[in-house]
Amino acid sequence: MSDEPEAEPDPDLDEVHRIEVKAPGRLDAVITATLADIRADTSRAQVQKWIEDERVTVNGVAVTKTGSKVRALDAIEVSVPLPVALEVLPEPIPLVVLFEDSELIVIDKPAGLVVHPAPGHSTGTLVNALLFHCKDLSGIGGVMRPGIVHRLDKDTSGVMVVTKTDRAHAALTHAFAAKSRGDAGGIERSYLAITSPAPPAKRGALRTQYGRHPALRKKFSSKVESGKSAVTHWEVIEPLHDAALVKFVLETGRTHQIRVHASDHGWALVGDRVYGHKPRDERLADVATTLGRQALHAAVLAFDHPVTGERLRFESPLPPDLVAARAALALP
Repeated sequence: MSDEPEAEPDPDLDEVHRIEVKAPGRLDAVITATLADIRADTSRAQVQKWIEDERVTVNGVAVTKTGSKVRALDAIEVSVPLPVALEVLPEPIPLVVLFEDSELIVIDKPAGLVVHPAPGHSTGTLVNALLFHCKDLSGIGGVMRPGIVHRLDKDTSGVMVVTKTDRAHAALTHAFAAKSRGDAGGIERSYLAITSPAPPAKRGALRTQYGRHPALRKKFSSKVESGKSAVTHWEVIEPLHDAALVKFVLETGRTHQIRVHASDHGWALVGDRVYGHKPRDERLADVATTLGRQALHAAVLAFDHPVTGERLRFESPLPPDLVAARAALALP
């Protein structure tokens, strides 16, 4: 989402659609059903935004309530903003593409790549790379840009999906929001991490409240009196020297959830500069320094295609830096 104000409707820059209502109904539903036959990427969420932005009139009068009722023979006019160029320049940054079609693209993000431009990171981001790579963006919310529906931290590697169209963006945003709440089905996400020390058992689940850290507001905590529910399942894949390779499966999707849950329970991720600790063991300290980032990798992402409904599942192997860290900590 952008903090920039919406542009006023401009007949020279907008695509104007005129609709004669055939049968009574909700304004947003009538527009969506009609324009879906003309614009394949039309979503109800986008139509509602057009209404709220005063881009819709009924019988010549602007209407801003999405649930307004319209009658047969009412004349609706919709001013659809044409996609405009994003003020971020395309950059020829190499990408590992796992899947791509006209609706979305799935990539294997390397550690160190910031997802979205922000203060201090206006260039060299995943969005810059995608603007160069994707030649068929139809525009998200009227802006010619890729649709970020979930994020990986700069120093987390692994599988990410990004949308190209409004309808794919709306559907996957809904699916990821449901995952964050812990709703069953839909998105599957699992990670591989190196923790230190190892968890106290072969497998288990962490079920906590989750929210902002009570004292350090830039951090999150599972040790809060009230907050949202957070559930992380874990399984030790391989014991290591004062550490372990651990598989984490997210039941909910809170910000920094794996890093916080592991740290708050005494086995932080190796190399985590925010939630981790400085290892006392020299061998472990050398690995953390060499790694230079938290040992976290998004290994699996599965979801239903937002248009075809086909189940898609993608896996990414451990990247070379984590393979090296695993080998350096291997038991005799």
